[in-house]
Amino acid sequence: MYINKAFVYGNLGRDPELKSLPSGVNVATFSIATTRVYKDKEGQKQEQTDWHNIVVFGRQAELVSQYLKKGSTAFVEGRMQTRSWEQDGQKKYRTELVADRVQFGPKGGSGAPSASVSGDEASEPTPAPAGGIEYPEEDIDPDDIPF
Repeated sequence: MYINKAFVYGNLGRDPELKSLPSGVNVATFSIATTRVYKDKEGQKQEQTDWHNIVVFGRQAELVSQYLKKGSTAFVEGRMQTRSWEQDGQKKYRTELVADRVQFGPKGGSGAPSASVSGDEASEPTPAPAGGIEYPEEDIDPDDIPF
């Protein structure tokens, strides 16, 4: 058995671009940036940003283009795919994450996701409760946990 599953959480680098295939199916494309922070050999903090090409189909593509904009946060789950084509006599390649599910990140920095859309869902996203998770004010003592 083989597995082709990818998860990416980051910020959109551009507004989603919505197009329609000749068959009438909508397709949205956008890119997500992920940044890795690490320390180099000298102990200096370094950052490395990677860009991921995302492709979304159907009703999900419409919702993504409607609700996500450049700078929005999103969690994308799907499969990796590499396409190839010939342009000006040269072979070109593009690796993309074909989304099965897109979860919209927080709006206005609330910390809670605002909506989740999968390929099987056709309903409108619903906003998350305002305020996100409420944490206790006092520290939790590990000895108080019953397991």
